[in-house]
Amino acid sequence: MNDKKRVASSTDQENKSRRSFLKTLGLAGTAAAAAPAALAETTARTGTPQYLNLVRSHSSTAANDKVRIALIGTGGMGIGDTQTALMVDGVEMVAACDLYDGRLRRAKELWGDSLPVTKDYREILERKDIDAVINATTDHWHEKISSDAMRKGKHVYCEKPMVQKVEDGHALIKVSKETGKVFQVGSQFASSLLIAKARELLKAGDIGELVFAEAIYDRHSAMGAWQYSIPPDASPQTVDWDTYLGSAPKRPWDPLRFFRWRNYQDYGTGIAGDLYVHLLTSLHCITGSKGPNKVYSSGGTRYWKDGRDVPDIQLSIYDYGKTAEHPEFNLTTRSNFVDGGGGNYLVRLVGTEGDLSLGFDSLTVHRNKFPKAPGMSIDNFPKDQKELYIQEYNKLYPSRPELEGPKEFKYSFPKDYKGDRYEHFVNFFSSVRSKTPNIEDATFGLRACGPTQCGNMSFAQKKAISWDPINMKILGAV
Repeated sequence: MNDKKRVASSTDQENKSRRSFLKTLGLAGTAAAAAPAALAETTARTGTPQYLNLVRSHSSTAANDKVRIALIGTGGMGIGDTQTALMVDGVEMVAACDLYDGRLRRAKELWGDSLPVTKDYREILERKDIDAVINATTDHWHEKISSDAMRKGKHVYCEKPMVQKVEDGHALIKVSKETGKVFQVGSQFASSLLIAKARELLKAGDIGELVFAEAIYDRHSAMGAWQYSIPPDASPQTVDWDTYLGSAPKRPWDPLRFFRWRNYQDYGTGIAGDLYVHLLTSLHCITGSKGPNKVYSSGGTRYWKDGRDVPDIQLSIYDYGKTAEHPEFNLTTRSNFVDGGGGNYLVRLVGTEGDLSLGFDSLTVHRNKFPKAPGMSIDNFPKDQKELYIQEYNKLYPSRPELEGPKEFKYSFPKDYKGDRYEHFVNFFSSVRSKTPNIEDATFGLRACGPTQCGNMSFAQKKAISWDPINMKILGAV
């Protein structure tokens, strides 16, 4: 099967099943993911899906130790996160914060009319009855609110990308260490059963030595391109615009910049921060990598010419050097917001003897071992040389019968799997209760989003940008 067919095969069916799955749970937003370690053995014939075992090891989430949460940022992602968090046993919703009046009313509709709401997140942090906060604000508020929350004794689940700027990431790492509070980034693929299985297979050598990886996250819808709906009553009277701007440049009221903030560099991080962080999170979890050494990015605004100052198609190349965790390899990422093919999602790791292809809800393994004998191209040899060559070749590569195993394996989620985002919250609350390290801390978060900032710099400067994955620093153009 060629690459194009593999991408296509992980597109329509997986997108349909994914949408159906999220609709069943009543969740909105991006894909999610999770990492319990016990996985299915491969015993079935080629082409038969293997269902990953979901071990019920969630005793730490029992209701005997209630965790009280508050939501800061009651938009689509914040609501989706909170609804998922409340699926975990022993979690209670206490309060909500947003800068738009309508979202505060919506919070009461969802979680009870008596729910305390506020436009000032600092009021949330002063409450003694809150253990943890979900920070689902715009990217440019992530560091400030998360740091303030931890200093006030709150654990933090922060949406990705962890920070808008690399220096903010170092600040968060420092605060999380100083306070000892659990800080987890909300890039849910870190907790996926599929990611855990891919990591297991790569480590076992199922695809040989890694040489290349590619990741695709295409969309073909207005919502996918961040053309979010704007409520009819949006105005300076219903939105605290001045507070929203925060560290961003001062501007007159603009509902597009508030409700469609991902379209603007002042508040978001574009395609790279919204989607590539997910892709790098997956890759780093599977390989154990700390990150690339160099990033080059290109693209442009091809269709969504709506005043945005970020591209609607972006392609990046990442160079990963040889480390103790993995050999040298290259990664390409692509996201196209006007994909007439209907949208694609794929994370594919290519080795010397096979590949791993991850869709939204399945993992396919292809195995193609290199034959020991290289083959012969001797038709242009004269007869005597041909006979001599064949004689020596047969000595070096004697023919021996070998069993042929299946060349394709497919793994799927179990029917009772509640979703990657659910598993990610299970991991978060388990860390909160047990005071143990979590699955995606601030250091991991910076190593996932730092290279994407390099990609945005590369896109703007039209030069490759060097990144130090160990010290997590941008080294500049090369």
